[in-house]
Amino acid sequence: MNDKQLAAKDTVVWTGILSDVGLALAKGAFGYLSGSKALMGDAIYSGADAAAKLAGVIPWNSKQSHKYAGSSGSRAGQRNKEPMAAILFSVLILMGGLQIAFSAIRDLTRGHLSAPGQSALVTVLICIVFKEAIFQYQYRYYKKKNDGSHAAYADTHRFSLYTSITVFIGIALAMTGGYFNWHPMLYMDPIAALLTGCLVIRKGYSLITSSVYSKKIQELPSEEAASFIETVQRVHGVIRVEQLKAMEEGSYVNLHVTISVNPRISVLEAQDISECARKLLQHRFVHVGEVQMDVVPYDPGYPYKSNHELVDNDIPTLLQ
Repeated sequence: MNDKQLAAKDTVVWTGILSDVGLALAKGAFGYLSGSKALMGDAIYSGADAAAKLAGVIPWNSKQSHKYAGSSGSRAGQRNKEPMAAILFSVLILMGGLQIAFSAIRDLTRGHLSAPGQSALVTVLICIVFKEAIFQYQYRYYKKKNDGSHAAYADTHRFSLYTSITVFIGIALAMTGGYFNWHPMLYMDPIAALLTGCLVIRKGYSLITSSVYSKKIQELPSEEAASFIETVQRVHGVIRVEQLKAMEEGSYVNLHVTISVNPRISVLEAQDISECARKLLQHRFVHVGEVQMDVVPYDPGYPYKSNHELVDNDIPTLLQ
């Protein structure tokens, strides 16, 4: 990945982070002014999204994976980072979720409720539209690059959308109750805040478990990786799959593949072959995430001669 591609990827990533921070500030401010606990809970969830993304891009001092000659498809900055900052973010997220949940329970038990202002409903609608626009921008970029992260990003966005829809329904029903003077409907805003608090707690818990347990990374047995090897061997230019490691990380599988090619081809041609193999793996297997390809020159070993000796040498390739 060259500097131009890295700059484009960083722009996409930081656009998502800054947009989540802006959404959190807007939701929090209008939620406080309108008296909507549900919207304030949604603000904490947007802040949790920003914190989770920030924990994944900050270059912590840790052992980074070394770069391999002729490799392609590897992401800049592997996930071998110190988990302490991610754990700190997780604790803050959990505290925010608990605070919203307890505040909602307190409002429900007291019974003295009032409908939130119209600004809360308008704010959540604008934020849903804006968040969806940012999601489409990032999702199409990741899908175009075929780096396998678009599926995971879609899963994360789905829960964020569920949270905002829950908040929207709660605010709308509470405003309806206030307009028609239906007191039971006023409970919908704190109920939505309680549900949002639970989703925030879930967000913090998932972040802390992924940091501590590294998403339960484990290597797949060779029998299950056989289909990956068979797929790579179909690529024109691949002589042999020297090594393939399939690491299961949550619901996705990350691959580290070493292939051998004709030693007489150029480095650019070798990179094209490895890129073709990487794209084929990610297109055929939807659960494949990262694919790191290493390219080495093919060496048949004794008693065979290497390919580059065949042209200028008439000695038989097999022992007589």
